[in-house]
This record gives sequence, structure tokens and C-alpha cells, in this order.
Amino acid sequence: MKSVVYKIAVVLLIGGLLSFTGSPLWKLSKGHTISFSGKGVDGIFKKMEAEINFDEKNLGTSKFTLKIDISSINTGNALQNKHALGADWFDASKYPAIKFTTNSIEKSGSGYTAKGKMEVKNKSKEVSIPFTFVSDGAKGKFTTNFTIKRSDYGVGEPSGDVDDEIKIKAEVPVEK
Repeated sequence: MKSVVYKIAVVLLIGGLLSFTGSPLWKLSKGHTISFSGKGVDGIFKKMEAEINFDEKNLGTSKFTLKIDISSINTGNALQNKHALGADWFDASKYPAIKFTTNSIEKSGSGYTAKGKMEVKNKSKEVSIPFTFVSDGAKGKFTTNFTIKRSDYGVGEPSGDVDDEIKIKAEVPVEK
């Protein structure tokens, strides 16, 4: 009886390990860009961390976890950068990162859609982010364009000076 239980445990352990290693792990390459724009504001975030398990042939095991460092914001204006880091906008001392974790990734048209939880200033919202991916084997690039409502996350005051809907564009080169 112990032998049967032992064999079942080994099979479950191996199966569990294979499910975690089923998708290739992509690492960020140099040269990623995350830009934002809207009336009254535009700029980039310079620093991002990511865990990317993505396999075009097995989307069920694919998953992204992205973290953007708020303090890396650059609007091209030092005073605007300081204001963006303050309590009225991102409150970077309390909430140092924007986080996105997928729940699922689906094929859609000529690209994909990542569905998951976006967290900004400790406020979470389920979002769908369209993206494309091109690869030559060991290297690839993810590209996305989408909009986000800053009011959904309490970023800034509602006003006519800065659009509520902010356009996000990202190009993320990766390698195995």
C-alpha cells in the first residue's frame, strides 16, 4: 500500500513541476519603453520588472506579472515629475509600483488579450489589455496600446487640465 501511495505522490509531483515549467520563461531585454500620453501630460516610466511565462501554443499555462516603478516616471519636466510622485497623484512613497497580473491570456484577432488585475495606489480593477507578440525563437517583443482611466485608481484630481483617459503604449523586448 505504501508503494502505491509513494508512486502516486511521485507522479503528482512530476506533473506539478511540468505544469510550472510548461511555458517558456522570458526575461526582459534592454530597451523597453512604457509611455503615457493625454491632454496635459505625457512621459515615460523607465523601470519595470516582469515575470513572463508565455507560450503561443499553450496560452492556458501562460502568465504575466508586471511591476512598474513609479519613481522612474519622467515627464520631461522636473516639477511635473515631483508633483506626479506626490500624494495627490501616485503617492509613490506609499504606493511605489503599478502592478498587473494576468488571470488569463486569449488569442484575439491578429494578437492576444491579457485579462487580469491592474493595481494602482492599492486600488484594483479587472482589465483587458490587447497585445501582439513577435518572436524569432530566443528573442521576442511584446507591444501594446490601450487606455486607462486614472479616476478608476484615484490618480490626480478630476479636472479639465489632464485627461481622465490616458493612452499607454509599451514595447517590451524579451529573450529566453
